[in-house]
Parts: sequence; C-alpha cells; structure tokens
Amino acid sequence: MLKMYRSQSDDWRSAGTELAPEIIWIDLLNPSPEEKQFAERMANIRVPSEDSLSEIEVSSRLIRDHNLLYLSSPAVRLDEEGEAHITPIGFIIGPRVLVTIRFSPLPTFDSVANRIASDDSENGMCVFTSLLEDMVDRGADVLEHLGKTTDDLSKAVFKGGLVRAKRPVRSSRRLREALSNVGVLADRLAKARDVLLGVGRIASFAGDVGGEWITPPSKKRLEAVSKDVSSLSDYETRLSDKIQLLLDAVLGFISIQQNDLFKILTIVSVVGVPPTILVGVWGMNFKNMPELNWTFGYPLACLAVIASGLLPLLWFKRHGWFD
Repeated sequence: MLKMYRSQSDDWRSAGTELAPEIIWIDLLNPSPEEKQFAERMANIRVPSEDSLSEIEVSSRLIRDHNLLYLSSPAVRLDEEGEAHITPIGFIIGPRVLVTIRFSPLPTFDSVANRIASDDSENGMCVFTSLLEDMVDRGADVLEHLGKTTDDLSKAVFKGGLVRAKRPVRSSRRLREALSNVGVLADRLAKARDVLLGVGRIASFAGDVGGEWITPPSKKRLEAVSKDVSSLSDYETRLSDKIQLLLDAVLGFISIQQNDLFKILTIVSVVGVPPTILVGVWGMNFKNMPELNWTFGYPLACLAVIASGLLPLLWFKRHGWFD
C-alpha cells in the first residue's frame, strides 16, 4: 500500500485535489515551486525555505503553529569525494501526515521509506520517530568509526611511530599528516555533534508539545531517542577531549623537533667559532708573527684549528646535547 508521496517520483503528479487517507508521509527533496504548492495544498501547511531551515536559533527550529509542529535540524551529507557537509532538513508534523523538506539525498530517508512500506506505521509521528531513530543509529556508527580512528592515531603518536624516522624530513612529513588527520577528526566530530544536538532537541520538543495526538508508543520511542542522544553526547565529549589531547601531543612533538633542529644549529655555530678565530688571527698580514717562521708552524696551526672545533663537540657530548 502506498503510504507516501516523494517529490522525485510521479506519485504527486497523479494525485487528486485531496490527500488520500492512506498517505502519512510527503517527502520533498529539493522541491520545485510546483511541488511546494502541491504539498501546501494537500497538507494545508506552509513549506519553509532552505534559508529558514538553516537558522540556528532554537525559536526558529522548534515552532508550534496551531496543530502543527515545524521542526528543523542539521544533517550530514557526503559529496562525490567523500567530504562531509552540513545540510538542513525540515519536519512538519500533523495529527496524521508528516512532511519532510530536504535539499540533499540522505540514506536515512531511503531506509525509512523502504521500511514503512511493510510495517504498521499509523501516522506521520511514527515515521518521524523512525527517522530520528535511524539518524541516531547512523550517528552512533559515525562516532564508533571516529573512536577507532582516534585510537589508531593515538597509538601512532604516543608509541613513537611518528618520530622514529631517522630522517628529520620524513618525520616532519608524518607529523604534518598526523596534524591534518587530527583536524579532519575534529571537523567530523563537530558535525556529528551538531546533528545529535539537533535530533535531541526536536525529539524532546515533539514528545512534550505533541501530547494531544501523539501515541503512547511514539512518545516512549521519542524518550528513548532523547536518552540515546544523551549517552552519545557523553561519548562524544570524551572523544572530543581525546582529540584535543592528540592535538596538543602532535603540536608538542613538532615543538620538540624544532628545538632539536635549533640545538643542532647552535652546536654547529658554536663549533665553528674557535676555528674561525684562529684562522682569522693567522690570516692577518703582519710582518712580525713568529709562527710564520716555525718549521712546523703550518701543521701546528692545522692541529690547533681542528682541536678548537673538537673541544666544543666533546663538551656538548659530555653534557648530553646529543641524547
């Protein structure tokens, strides 16, 4: 039995002037003006624009207008290159029909659409609850993946895998890659946090405000969604702290590597000072320089230059500068 209209299909074109009694969901994907007019006429609603759904104020995302709930929340979409982007989605919930507005394909909607074709969903609130449950499940999967990636990167950082390279250039490249990976993890975690925060808000609001026509099973499911979001938020907080620790550690290793480089430059500059002084003294064109008349003056001068360079090296080694 057909339970929904989708803007990317021809179902809405063949619809009459009244909403069929079996329809409980109208899904608008990047709707055209004609599709917006169809949804507004059939469900007696107003379809918000993408800009209004993107507003961050809570008062703009959680609205009750007479017997309808206008809700919005961010979602994550993946482009062709696998990059994650935030996209808004809107929910308009009535006593019987749910209208969703989105501007990018999302796997959650396809999964729930296939599921309601065979389940016993009674109204739009049941579909809305299923969408939130699927979003929470996918958010949990994302956090698990981020947690595993963070653990792998943590092992590479704290067990010395990034700074074992004998060549400083190779070690610096690995540290830059690690710093870039930490930035990617932090960005994806921030997007997951935005989605979970939005889901938690609209689930709590719908459960509290839609009390007149929300069914007891749907209310319990929304409460479960809120609890799941709360537990995932705690996990996300711990993961965020771990990523911050990784960021500080990578930056610390980079600072240590820079200090080692400056230490090498300091040693080279100090070692080169005494030979330079000796060569400068003996290079002066004075007539009365007894060393010029010595038989072994030149070999002794070479030994003095070499010794003046070796003595600072031995001093640095004795004081642990090469450790």
